[in-house]
Amino acid sequence: MTVLVAARGLERTYEVRRGLFKEPGRLRAVGGISFALAAGETLAVVGESGCGKSTLARLITLVEKPTGGTLALDGVDAVNPPAGARRRLRRTVQLVSQDPYGSLNPRRKIGAIVEEPLAINTTLPKPARAGQAIEMLAKVGLGREHYSRYPHMFSGGQRQRIAIARALILRPQLVVADEPVSALDVSVQAQVLNLFMDLQQELGLAYLFISHDLAVVRHIAHGVLVMYLGLAMEQGPKEKIFGRPLHPYTRALLASTPGLGSSHGVPKGELPSPLDPPKGCVFSTRCPHVAERCREERPAARLIDGREVACHLAEQFLAG
Repeated sequence: MTVLVAARGLERTYEVRRGLFKEPGRLRAVGGISFALAAGETLAVVGESGCGKSTLARLITLVEKPTGGTLALDGVDAVNPPAGARRRLRRTVQLVSQDPYGSLNPRRKIGAIVEEPLAINTTLPKPARAGQAIEMLAKVGLGREHYSRYPHMFSGGQRQRIAIARALILRPQLVVADEPVSALDVSVQAQVLNLFMDLQQELGLAYLFISHDLAVVRHIAHGVLVMYLGLAMEQGPKEKIFGRPLHPYTRALLASTPGLGSSHGVPKGELPSPLDPPKGCVFSTRCPHVAERCREERPAARLIDGREVACHLAEQFLAG
C-alpha cells in the first residue's frame, strides 16, 4: 500500500519568555514523532490536554513549519517543497476543527462557505462552483435547500457536516480532524463518526484523527499513537493497543475511559511542565511502576509484540 504521509522525527520547539532578565525557555511541543499513513487508513493521536496533539496537527496541515525532522505528503517534501509544489500540497491536506460554531462565518450563506476553497484555489466559474458545492453537501447528508441558508439556522451536528463539506470540496487525500466530535452531543457524535467512515470508504481518504476520547478512537481508528509531553509513548494497530497496552500511560488512559478498562489505575499527580520535563522517562513522575532506571534514562521506542513502546518495563506488562 502506497504511503501518503511519512513523518520522521518531527519536532516543534518554541522559545518562551520567562522575564526581563531571564533567558528564554524552550518548550518542546512535539519532540520527535514518526509515523506513516496510507490512503484509506485512520491514525488516531490520543493523550491528555497539553501532550502536543494539536501542534502535531498544525505541522501536518502545513500551518506551522517543524523545527526538526522530515515530512512528506504523497512523496513530496512538505517541509521544504520544490518550487510550485506548496500550493498543490495545501490542497492535498485539509483540516476539520473542533468547534462547529466558530468555524463558519455567520454572515455568509452555506453555499458561499463551501465554495470558498474553490474560489481561492481554482478558476472554475460560479455555476460550476455552485454545482460542486451542492454535490458535496449531498455527500454529507444535506440538501439543495440548505445551500442558501445561514449557519445560525443549523444544529451543531449539521454545522460540522458543513465544515466537512468545505474541507472535502478540494478533493484532498488527507483530512486532519482535530477533536471533530468533542463539542457535539453524544447522540450526534455517532452520526458524524459514521459519516467520516462512509466518506473514507467512498473517497479513499486518509485521516489523522486527534482525540482525547478513547471510546471514539476505538470506533474509527486503524492505528493509534499515544502522546505524552510531545513524545510517542506507544504506537501500533488499534487491536494491539486496546487488547493489551504495554505502556503504563496507555494503560492509565484506558482505565480512565468508562467501558474500556478499570484495572490499571489512573495516573496521579499533575502533568509536568513542558519547559522542564523529567530527566528520564517523561512519565516517570506519575508512573506507578517507576524504577530508578526510568528516572535517569529516557527509553527509546522499540518494537514489542507488533507495536512500538517507549518503556523500559514493557515486557513485564506483556507477560502479565
